[in-house]
Amino acid sequence: MFLTSFLKKISSSENKPQPKKVDNVISEDDVLISSVNLPSWKDGTVWSTPLRSQPDVNSECQEIKETITDLLRMVKDPEKPNTLADLQVITDESVQVQPFEGDGYLVRIDFNPTVPHCSLASLIGLCIRGKIQKNVLERIKLDIVIAEGKHSTEEEINKQINDKERVAAALENPNLKELVDSCIAEEE
Repeated sequence: MFLTSFLKKISSSENKPQPKKVDNVISEDDVLISSVNLPSWKDGTVWSTPLRSQPDVNSECQEIKETITDLLRMVKDPEKPNTLADLQVITDESVQVQPFEGDGYLVRIDFNPTVPHCSLASLIGLCIRGKIQKNVLERIKLDIVIAEGKHSTEEEINKQINDKERVAAALENPNLKELVDSCIAEEE
């Protein structure tokens, strides 16, 4: 019932024909696909057009960017004693922040694995996600991606590190969770 009313709202606002209803079931052939998509790591156009442009919003974006960049500088590489910043996996240009939906923000992080066939690229992405989710309190939509052309399987890894179910399943593994926690732990 909810799906039917939702589809009716979409179709009436876009002047598209109503889906055919058969015994409270909508057939696959009649389902309307909305042309409105939420931006994600696959959508580069959202980063070229500002959604809100007010001086205080721009300063908030800059502040969030600096906070996230500072946090990521301290994340350790899973197999080397260096930080991701030391290895140039994360740079100042890696973080992009843009206002989104009311008071929310889109945060996109492009990271560069040390080699194009890095076997720990998905683990690095998981560490980045863990560090930000643990420390950033702002309302954000977080997309973490391998910089374009920097890894042989970047598309598959990008899907893994941006899929909530896969991330949750990975963090249920106690060995993997311990490794991520050691990489994002604060120096004392």
